[in-house]
Amino acid sequence: MSNSQYQTFETYGPSEPYPDVHNAETLAYGVYAAPTSYDDTYRPAYEVPGTREPELPDLPRQSTPQAPEPVARAGTAGVSGRAARRRRARYAERSDTTMRRLLPQALVVAFLAGGTTAFVAKDKAIELSVDGRQRTLHTFADDVTELLAEEGVRMGAHDVVAPAPGEALANGDEVAVRYGRPVRLTLDGHLREVWTTARTVDEALRQLGVRAEGAYMSVSRSRPIGREGLALDVRTERAVTVMADGRARTIRTNAATVREAVEEAGITLRGQDTTSVAQDSFPRDGQTITVLRITGTKEVREEQIPFESARIEDPALFRGTEIVERAGQPGLRRVTYSVRTVNGVRQKPRRTRTEVVREPRTQVVKVGTKQLPTSVRGADHLDWQSLATCESGGRPNAVDPSGTYGGLYQFDTRTWQSLGGQGRPQDATAAEQTHRAKKLYVRRGSSPWPHCGTRLHG
Repeated sequence: MSNSQYQTFETYGPSEPYPDVHNAETLAYGVYAAPTSYDDTYRPAYEVPGTREPELPDLPRQSTPQAPEPVARAGTAGVSGRAARRRRARYAERSDTTMRRLLPQALVVAFLAGGTTAFVAKDKAIELSVDGRQRTLHTFADDVTELLAEEGVRMGAHDVVAPAPGEALANGDEVAVRYGRPVRLTLDGHLREVWTTARTVDEALRQLGVRAEGAYMSVSRSRPIGREGLALDVRTERAVTVMADGRARTIRTNAATVREAVEEAGITLRGQDTTSVAQDSFPRDGQTITVLRITGTKEVREEQIPFESARIEDPALFRGTEIVERAGQPGLRRVTYSVRTVNGVRQKPRRTRTEVVREPRTQVVKVGTKQLPTSVRGADHLDWQSLATCESGGRPNAVDPSGTYGGLYQFDTRTWQSLGGQGRPQDATAAEQTHRAKKLYVRRGSSPWPHCGTRLHG
């Protein structure tokens, strides 16, 4: 705000200079200082402009007493008495005219004297400070609001005036106006939009309660804050503990990131080293930061890929019989793992790459759907359960140590297939194996079971 905002303007003639009201002498209440000279410009309304009043003779002065005059001579006494009466009449007439002329002037003087006394009583000397610019002025304003309006001082929503608007004014009072300024404050990573009446950064920090000792500031503390405001980044000093290599280091820092705080603690991060909190995060007061020393290696492993099975129905096989027509083969893949050691402790490997070396081969299985016959003439009355118990312990999938014979009745593969069986006997159901054994008995009797054949007859 320019100085012209505080000036008081009145209407004067084109060539008349403005009076210096700010340097006027301050008068005490009830005291009237008469001017050194006064020109009476008052003229009664009944006087005709342009005419000049005849001058009055000097009023008679009081003279020194004289000795009484001698008694007039006879014959002259009457003449002297008439002349004296005429002089007295003329004097009385002139005295009355003089009084009529002087009375209005006396009334004007009395009015001016009374008005001057009232003028002095209403006039106040006020110390006005507008945003740090202080001056003394004289005013007839009754309160703070009237004074600010008279001086052209406009107040905003964030401006402050003391005393408050509407407060009465008295001679010698001080009125202070502080303009609000917007500040975009980033304090320890948190953004705030605030208003302040401070005129410098240092004063604003005190007003906002921000501890500036040891703090980082984006601008100088002595920088003035204009009416347009400013952006201010402040990082206060904090205590941070850094754990590294088995030692704890506590430092006071105003660093903006964890990485900077670790460096200030004299710790160097190498290779894959990192920290327990994000390195670009803001370090908080009392926070503990752990440095993680990391070494990494790679491991390559070969792993099998399981094969799938495809089941195909075969009407030539008895129901419940399943034969593997083509055996499945697992695939092979090569997997690369990343293995990390953190502060000497091995971590769980993490898969980073997979490469298929061999695709798996699907296994094909034939499933029988043919209805199984219920009996074989000439063999149904025999004790087949006792024979199975003797040959295989009653286990349909049993195989002898040589791998030649299998199933409940220990068929060899050639005999089994000659009886109409498919695949291996041990892969067929118990009912089919018994059916094939009965057919074999009809052909050859009990000779295929030289040691256990006698069990068929009980």
